[in-house]
Amino acid sequence: MSEISPGGTRGSTRLDHYVDRYAARTEGMKASEVRALFSVASRPEVVSLAGGMPNISDLPLDVVGKGIADLIAHDGPTAMQYGSGQGTPELREQICEVMRLEGIEAHPDDVVVTVGSQQAVDLVTRIFCDPGDVVLCEAPSYLGALGVFRAYEADIVHVEMDADGLVPEALEQAIAATKAAGRTIKFLYTIPNYHNPAGISLSAERRPEILRICREADILILEDNPYGLLGFDGRIHRALRADEPEGVIYLGSFSKTFAPGFRVGWALAPHAVREKLVLAQESATLCPSAFSQMAISRYLENHDWLGQVEAFRTMYKERRDAMVSALEDFMPATCRWNVPTGGFYVWLTLPPGIDAKAMLPRAVTARVAYVPGTAFFADGYGSSSMRLSFCYPTPERIREGVRRLAGVLEAEMELRATFGATGPIPTLRAGEYDAPSNDLS
Repeated sequence: MSEISPGGTRGSTRLDHYVDRYAARTEGMKASEVRALFSVASRPEVVSLAGGMPNISDLPLDVVGKGIADLIAHDGPTAMQYGSGQGTPELREQICEVMRLEGIEAHPDDVVVTVGSQQAVDLVTRIFCDPGDVVLCEAPSYLGALGVFRAYEADIVHVEMDADGLVPEALEQAIAATKAAGRTIKFLYTIPNYHNPAGISLSAERRPEILRICREADILILEDNPYGLLGFDGRIHRALRADEPEGVIYLGSFSKTFAPGFRVGWALAPHAVREKLVLAQESATLCPSAFSQMAISRYLENHDWLGQVEAFRTMYKERRDAMVSALEDFMPATCRWNVPTGGFYVWLTLPPGIDAKAMLPRAVTARVAYVPGTAFFADGYGSSSMRLSFCYPTPERIREGVRRLAGVLEAEMELRATFGATGPIPTLRAGEYDAPSNDLS
């Protein structure tokens, strides 16, 4: 007796019986290249230079635990109940104090707490983007944001970066070309500080220029700043939002400066936009976790959290130094990389003709993982680059991982020299970020 498939087709052999029923926007959804690597990279024998997991080993878990115990003992019924769709008033006030470190003067009423800053990217895109709208993004850009833009059927136009961040002239050209084609630009998405994946920061000289260009073109800026407090020299860059309150939506997160497991981020938006974000938040989650917000609020109130951020800076700087030292010791001379002054990442450019994505299976076999540069472009570019993360492994593991990676790369170069190219040599296009050489970083 034949069976009727879940899709209603008798005897169907299709793997997905619902393939004809999905919304058109699912065509833009694809698995993250980092997530696809996770099951392999998480094996203990593999040195993972791929994922951007914060290292919370230095977090005072005893202090956090006592704070949570006190929260449950005194405010448990409130913490474990539904809360406000906008977030607790206490945490929103504290978020304003955190942002003041970056020159932002804001009112708690204009802060919307989200389930990590990733959800904030999603909510902003939901309320602004129709299918076919254009989002301007740096080249390369954060793969999580690119996935959101694709999911909402927005078209991504990349804008060139260099060692000083987003190039103003390239931004002007991208805006002019997009408008000349009759396309609608909804916003510029930018990570100005300790960029993921490029590891660079927008220079102080360029910040007012980027603001001027977007102001004159009437383009909103979505400023994503999860790493802003993690400068290794203690420097805190002035936020774009500090100088353009009505033209910038600012996104922040406690994932990098406290702990990612609480999943608490926020958006600071112009007042009218704030209202739409709250409505979108309520339809998505009803409300963010009151428990997580209150736990973070207790931590900020009762602990030297700025001193803890300084401890994180010191720890991440040690890991950055280990990676840069290992790259200098092991990598072929034809490789180039930047030396980040904060954050989690190094952007490595390979010798001509080497494809980072094609090389990845051989690297995993050699028990080292990274993220190919193609993950950070919407248009297939980036094959000559890779992102290396130094935030999670110990300095010793970082050095070993780079040693293994260099061995794989040298073997790849030898094969290429022996047998020649098997396909066209990847070249950098205009607009693809080319990591500065060591002496310029």
